[in-house]
Amino acid sequence: MKTEIIQSLTSTFEASAQQTEDGVEYWLARDIQHLLGYSKWENFLNVVSKAKTACEVSGHQVSDHFPDVRKMVDLGSGSQREVEDIMLTRYACYLIAQNGDPKKQEIAFAQTYFAVQTRRAELIEQRLLEAERVSARKKLSTTEKELSEVIFEQTGGNENFAIIRSKGDQALFGKTTQAMKAHWQVPDTRPLADFAPTIILKAKDFATEITIFNSRQHKLATETAISHEHVTNNEAVRRTLIERGIRPESLPAAEDVKKVERRLTSEEKKALKKPDGLSKSKKKA
Repeated sequence: MKTEIIQSLTSTFEASAQQTEDGVEYWLARDIQHLLGYSKWENFLNVVSKAKTACEVSGHQVSDHFPDVRKMVDLGSGSQREVEDIMLTRYACYLIAQNGDPKKQEIAFAQTYFAVQTRRAELIEQRLLEAERVSARKKLSTTEKELSEVIFEQTGGNENFAIIRSKGDQALFGKTTQAMKAHWQVPDTRPLADFAPTIILKAKDFATEITIFNSRQHKLATETAISHEHVTNNEAVRRTLIERGIRPESLPAAEDVKKVERRLTSEEKKALKKPDGLSKSKKKA
């Protein structure tokens, strides 16, 4: 397929056919119909039907990706008529392309285009989730540092901070820190939180924030008092999680957050580098 055809089709799919509503992108089936080389609506609906079946088989809700809509179209007489149409997500367009006639040049393009775009969206989502986890881990570190400072300010020493944190883990997981490390296969020299999923990082952070607030509010001046407060808060967070179907000790360990952070940093550095082609063109100029 010639470069100019690819560029033309890409522009058409993205600029002309793609629409957005409340921040959600979509395409209308009657627009996609012509872009994919189908002149008859009835023939195109056969392809859409196969795509819906594929969507259902893959475990996705058809109504989430192929909602029916009605729209007004202009007639040659200058009047308008209401016709049926279908809003399509990017995933729906991908399935339609996969079930279309591969001999059509437009279908061949769309199969690759939507496959690449769908994968790109998945990668972006994954990166955002990883960045959220790194951020949650940093936030927990900051909060725990603040708790250590509160313990020092109000008890005269913070040597008991590790004990208080450990008691908090026991209350949150129903297991000791060491038991959870063994369960998640965390090295002895590494913090348990470095392998905790995002939901647990946020749960620990929330319980610790409450401990800090109440320790200051009630001027708790002993390790015993602050420890009891921390245990109570972690138990409350645990109850909330379990009520919502989340049992902390049953969750699988997440990837080492340090590795995730290094990967994200490396990707950012690569993204900031100038493409080789651009550098070469400047040298030639």
